[in-house]
Amino acid sequence: MKIKHVKVENFRLLRDVELGLEDRTTLIVGRNNSGKTSIAEIFRRLLSDKALNFRLEDFSLGCHEKFWTAFEAVHAGISAPDVLGLLPYIRITLDIAYDVDAPDLGPLSDCIIDLNPDCSFARVVLNYGPRSTAADVLFADLPAPEADIAAVRAALFRVLGNRIPAAYCSSLEAVDPNDGTNRKAMELKILTALVQGGFINAQRGLDDDTKRERDVLGKVVEVLFQSALNDPVDHEKRTIAEQLKVAVEDIQSDLHADFNTKLTSLLPTFDLFGYPGLPDPGLITETSFDVEKLLSDHTKVRYAGKNGVTLPETYNGLGVRNLVYMLFQLLRFFREYQATPTAAGVHLIFIEEPEAHLHPQMQEVFIRQLDQITNVFAAQLNENRPWPVQFVVTTHSPHMANEARFETLRYFLSVADGDGLRRSEIKDLRKGMGDAPVPDRDFLHQYLTLTRCDLFFADKAVLIEGTSERLLLPAMIRETDTAAVGEPKLGSQYLTVMEVGGAYAHRFFDLLTFLELRTLIITDIDAVRPNDKKKRVAVPVADGQFTSNGCLKAWFGEDVSPADLLIKTPDDKIANGRRLAYQIPEVDGGACGRSFEDAFILANPALFELGEGDQAALAYDLAAGQKKSTFALELAIEKTVWNVPRYIDEGLRWLAHDNPAPAAQPETIAVEIVAEAVDVDIDVDEVLDHA
Repeated sequence: MKIKHVKVENFRLLRDVELGLEDRTTLIVGRNNSGKTSIAEIFRRLLSDKALNFRLEDFSLGCHEKFWTAFEAVHAGISAPDVLGLLPYIRITLDIAYDVDAPDLGPLSDCIIDLNPDCSFARVVLNYGPRSTAADVLFADLPAPEADIAAVRAALFRVLGNRIPAAYCSSLEAVDPNDGTNRKAMELKILTALVQGGFINAQRGLDDDTKRERDVLGKVVEVLFQSALNDPVDHEKRTIAEQLKVAVEDIQSDLHADFNTKLTSLLPTFDLFGYPGLPDPGLITETSFDVEKLLSDHTKVRYAGKNGVTLPETYNGLGVRNLVYMLFQLLRFFREYQATPTAAGVHLIFIEEPEAHLHPQMQEVFIRQLDQITNVFAAQLNENRPWPVQFVVTTHSPHMANEARFETLRYFLSVADGDGLRRSEIKDLRKGMGDAPVPDRDFLHQYLTLTRCDLFFADKAVLIEGTSERLLLPAMIRETDTAAVGEPKLGSQYLTVMEVGGAYAHRFFDLLTFLELRTLIITDIDAVRPNDKKKRVAVPVADGQFTSNGCLKAWFGEDVSPADLLIKTPDDKIANGRRLAYQIPEVDGGACGRSFEDAFILANPALFELGEGDQAALAYDLAAGQKKSTFALELAIEKTVWNVPRYIDEGLRWLAHDNPAPAAQPETIAVEIVAEAVDVDIDVDEVLDHA
């Protein structure tokens, strides 16, 4: 049993989104404030044992106007049922796939109401919508909208926050996937019977604190004890847990016989207060030990040291503590699922930003090992019975994103929703990547894995050809920003730079369009002409008949010539949020470079002392004798005063504007890193506080 599809409507940034989940691990990537946290929060609400309620702030800002529309409808005399249809709602739709040949589907059986033998999933819909009396509750004691509209609107939204809980309620239905009119009301508790949740939050309380220990890891011990006490499979662990419980009961008996006798002797008699006629009730003390309290309040996980000295968890690095904490939490979730008598059919675990404090290699290992962790738990702790877990991982790490296959990625994008509002849009790479063929998809995955680019997290991108551009681009951006008075500055924007070469840039077109990422592609004309042997060789632009640049040929056609390229307008170089930047003359009709190096020389003739003659030919010959890295480093470090070539300057200015674009095994890791000792630390003052 797996959750195959989720649809969320009107929850925060998730105005109307659909999310497909992988059978095991789904990786959610995207820029900041694109809705990644909202998807975890909606499931945290759904799968909580607490009553399901939402606040006004939880409704998407884009649907707030519906409250005002409904308010106007009430005063226009519209019928109550029609007014209810105008009010906004929050709705979550879950499609849960199942095996049609399974002997027992548990509580999901009640949700399967279709008669289609080819349908292998059930649909449940949770709706947070208005009660029948919602209009009366929401709009009571408010003046008519014909009055001061601005004041009335402000008054309406001021009171809505307090009135929504009384005006709205939650309901759950099973819906026929083949016929939306075929519905069956369900109790809300069926949802947690179907899906069990687990959440590892982004804020994990692992900060260093030298004044007070924060035993985050030790809090997991209580859960592990409880799951061991109820373990239906591992008799040895259950026996150990029972022995621990008996040990605490023995301590309790000793306390009552010895500790409490002495403690009672410290109590005063009533004679001390001068009331001889008041009978002494014979007060005694009783100190009780609860094994759960002992574990949660007095047990700490510590690291093994020397000479019997153990080290507190705060003495280890934040990265190691974060990894150990996540591994402990995964074990805890597994144990909780295992110890539940009637376990849910799906265990959905959200892991937010696992990369916190982890170095890049550890990030890659973690995301790679999630599946193996699951398999090890099932094999070693559950007699090879599968753990029906699905992981949803949200991350800002390019190392994790590039380690995962494209098919597992869900890209969250924040787009305009009118009136200055934003909403989330989810791009599902399993469904495709525009018209990108499979070879290009494989190439991109391999390339991104090697280069660790952060296309999935940047606001804008620059694709460049080689070493010279890569080394000098930061300085060129600074120069362009300095000269762009009153214009947007690229240096203050979230930019990623990728070195892709002229032969590969076009293979990124479909991905860039799919991501709606505004991108500048800096490339070379690469003029060539056939020699006597009909082999195309490099020549200055004025002598060229063709271009050898794959990106330019993919953009303008295979037979495009350098002469054709020089007469292209800026609009010809823009498509789908991408812009080409290739060599053009520094002044109209002037000499044009073939590559970055000779174009740079032509932009700075005084710096290179070209002398008299054909400037393009002189620059071409001078550039041919340059080693690219030496050329760029000298300009970046020693000769730092120069002009940015015109074609790059124009491209960077365009990009600056904000126009929207249409290895080790898991158990080995634990053994190597978690060399801990469990230390029960009892403070007599704390015991007396609880007596």
